[in-house]
Amino acid sequence: MQTATRLLLAIFLWAGLAAAASAAPAVPPAAAVGSAIADVLNAPERLPLPLERIRLALIAHYIRDQAPVYWVGTGRITPFLQRLADAADDGLNPADYPLDALIELRDTIDPADAESAALAELFFTAFYVNYATDLKIGRLTPQKVDPKNFRNRKTVDVLAIMTGFAAQPEPDDFLDSFESQNSHYQALKKMLSLYRAMGETVDWDAIAMGDNIQPGASDPRIPEIRERLMLTGDHPGGDDEGEVYDSATVLAVRSFQLRNGLESKGVVGKQTILALNVPPADRARQVMLNMERWRWMPENLGDHHYMVNLASFELSEVQNHDIVDRMDVVVGAVANQTPEFSDELEYVEINPTWTVPYSIATSEMLPKLRRNPSAYSSDFEVFMNGKLTSWGGINWNAYGKGKFPFTFRQKPGPKNALGKVKFMLPNPYNIYLHDTPSKDKFLATTRAFSHGCIRLSRPMDLAYHLVGDIAGWSKQKIDAAFASGKTTRVRLPENIPVHLIYATAFEGDGGSIEFRPDIYGRDRKLDAALGGRPAS
Repeated sequence: MQTATRLLLAIFLWAGLAAAASAAPAVPPAAAVGSAIADVLNAPERLPLPLERIRLALIAHYIRDQAPVYWVGTGRITPFLQRLADAADDGLNPADYPLDALIELRDTIDPADAESAALAELFFTAFYVNYATDLKIGRLTPQKVDPKNFRNRKTVDVLAIMTGFAAQPEPDDFLDSFESQNSHYQALKKMLSLYRAMGETVDWDAIAMGDNIQPGASDPRIPEIRERLMLTGDHPGGDDEGEVYDSATVLAVRSFQLRNGLESKGVVGKQTILALNVPPADRARQVMLNMERWRWMPENLGDHHYMVNLASFELSEVQNHDIVDRMDVVVGAVANQTPEFSDELEYVEINPTWTVPYSIATSEMLPKLRRNPSAYSSDFEVFMNGKLTSWGGINWNAYGKGKFPFTFRQKPGPKNALGKVKFMLPNPYNIYLHDTPSKDKFLATTRAFSHGCIRLSRPMDLAYHLVGDIAGWSKQKIDAAFASGKTTRVRLPENIPVHLIYATAFEGDGGSIEFRPDIYGRDRKLDAALGGRPAS
């Protein structure tokens, strides 16, 4: 809740529109309160911001639809105030809601003044709607947080919220219905509870930096590392080998490294110590940030869909909520970040051509052409103002950014940047999935190397699955298409949803808790936009 909103509410209360405090206030008759609500809403003057911004819905609910008083005198206010106080349990921030002012409002209802009861009714409805909205669609507009997030801000029907809670005797239960039922979100909520509890009960002293610790070596930090791994759930406990880096602890370190997106060779180095030292409160905050992102996502991801987690460099195929295939991917480098969005896979292109993006043509290819005009003549076609032309006779020194009428298109072949196949989900950002001749990049743990598109480690497996199993082509027909060397487009019988996400905290195999480094700095941006306050 913005400071200005809190100030308006505080002024509203201070000005005497609520009466003196009482521990258990009596209330005027409901009919009198209803009449006073109509007077407040029909008044010509502008109402305080929390009421004014939903005034039309309040009028429709309380005046047009003659909704009964829901809050005042019903015993529902206190449970709702407790929900606000416990907002961190929902991955929200209690400081975003004027809890103290609302408590005062509850305690200052004047039994002789229907207007004070009417104002309390309206304010509690307004903040209930606010909290339900935060749970449903998140607190922020995605693209205002990060220009590389192309998810549209979802909307809610404010009047429908009011109509719904009017029929629900327990406001807390109704709020639960606004939470995403997506399994990813629900897993994060459980993780949040775990790490918040750990932060409140466990001392998390920093483990000292030092030389790398190899399996079998001795180091005075090993007992502390072993104890930390027990707390994170990676070490089962049992025999204590003292300062010896024993096999059980090596396995635990490798488990921890895998869960944190680190090179999992079992060597305890700087990055492993840094990850072990992240306090539970910081992990809880990381989980909360990812819960906010899931509130921005479509509730229905599709019975059959693909999901690319940019932060974990992995593509998953999901069928009826089960992951049926995974593969490693390479995503955009930090300077060429792959955006977040959802679209649909429409067709597969065998032996694709590659039309070089303008930025690559002018920044990377043009300097080489100035030195060697025939540098790309064997693999690329050149178009001038859209017409195929010859490489010979072009004075590349006469052109540059802002004056570049050329388009380069790479022919199909072993050197083609897209490899043997690409998978198209037409979108305004020119992002697609594809093969690559640069197979060595998949050996890295952190795989952010591309210009933005997504390179697949097993593209042929995906091609045979989509073109064969789904589009119905025989293996012989697919093989013949690849062998021809000609570009062949295969349209899928039905479009398949594809979701590009940035999840730095998520549930892994077997319910494991996984974290990934914030390679693009998007957690940092979101944290700053939310005010940088801790989740605990």
